[in-house]
Amino acid sequence: MSSLNFIGGEKGGVGKSVVARVLAQYFIDHQLSFTGFDTDRSHTTFTRFYQDYASPVIVDSFESLDAIAQALVDIQGDTPPNIIVDLAAQTAAPVARWIHESELFAVMADMGVAVNFWHVADVGKDSVDLLDRLIDTYGEGPNYVVVKNQGRGSDFSQLDRSDALQKALKVGAHVVSLGQLQESSMRKIDRQDASFWAAVNQTSGTDSLGLLERQRVKNWLKKTYETLQSLPL
Repeated sequence: MSSLNFIGGEKGGVGKSVVARVLAQYFIDHQLSFTGFDTDRSHTTFTRFYQDYASPVIVDSFESLDAIAQALVDIQGDTPPNIIVDLAAQTAAPVARWIHESELFAVMADMGVAVNFWHVADVGKDSVDLLDRLIDTYGEGPNYVVVKNQGRGSDFSQLDRSDALQKALKVGAHVVSLGQLQESSMRKIDRQDASFWAAVNQTSGTDSLGLLERQRVKNWLKKTYETLQSLPL
């Protein structure tokens, strides 16, 4: 089955691009075809790390956003294509207008494409409020994955006891945790503009990871992949 994955959370700094990148690496390592779209005009983070797979898209233009759905038709291969859309902060409103006016969920259902909204959360109240808004916006239309990003904190009690999470669970949301990758290793990977595959295989260069750093990244990827495999992607 094809999937259309919107990686959001609406606020900046919660780790949306990290989730988009690790999902991209998961598809690559499991030989699942995908293409990516980057809505961040300022940093194009997703495109930087997976430039062979991702391209920018302008959320203020329906014509530009239409390329996301069109890719599901245009991509040819032996396996159904998957789409990853890395949503920048404050893109929820224009994306919602495009989805509603295009009746995207109905079109995707007719094509047999699963629509997954990934809500990447930190430990703050904003992530709770934005989850509530997300569910109110789309209701039972898509699938939801709530990602507790432990790289942005460890105490998710505010989210756990929130009405927003209960509302999400009632519409079938899955709740998972993304483990923390050592900050120094992540900084080195970011400075290299490297995919996670390149980071664990490149052994030379100023910002290359050391032997044990590469092993820790491998372990982090393995645990993250186990989490992803528990989801009906």
